[in-house]
Amino acid sequence: PVGVDNTSRRKFDKEEYLERARQREQREKEEARKGKDRGPPVQRQPLKHRDYEVDLESRLGKTQVVTPIAPLNQQAGYYCSVCECVVKDSANYLDHINGKKHQRALGMSMRVERASLEQVQKRFEALKKRKDPSTFTEQDLDERIMKQQQEEEERKRQRKEKKKEKKREQAAQHEPEDIDPDMAAMMGFGGFGSSKK
Repeated sequence: PVGVDNTSRRKFDKEEYLERARQREQREKEEARKGKDRGPPVQRQPLKHRDYEVDLESRLGKTQVVTPIAPLNQQAGYYCSVCECVVKDSANYLDHINGKKHQRALGMSMRVERASLEQVQKRFEALKKRKDPSTFTEQDLDERIMKQQQEEEERKRQRKEKKKEKKREQAAQHEPEDIDPDMAAMMGFGGFGSSKK
């Protein structure tokens, strides 16, 4: 039987592989040039305070009809217009807006600017000015407590009056208007209502 001679080594075309290597090196150089042409990496601002209030309670306790064809900003949950995503609950929404992806979309890095001594001193001065030392005294506290107690007593009195008014209305509704007195006397009672008033 005649077979294939497989005892010799495989021969490679060295010129072909050298040409492939040259082409690959040329592509890598071009990509490196394109990267340099883009300029330096983006310099992001340091992290800073939010200047708006996060609204977590506006839709608390409300129901909403959810349809699969609704746009993202009308779906159930919290919509982030910066990242264009919907987060299902408030805890995850807070994590999202404090997270790296959202902060990068806003153009901030996750690093905080280091405060200088002058900035800290200015901040303390601003807080001292904002806090008025004469805002709280014991007299003010006593007056506020008295006022609160009076308001509570007024609320209790109004509640009692409302209850009495409701009872009067119910009694007036249950009282029959046209009862024949002869018929009532013959049956042995004064009315069909209850005896409690």
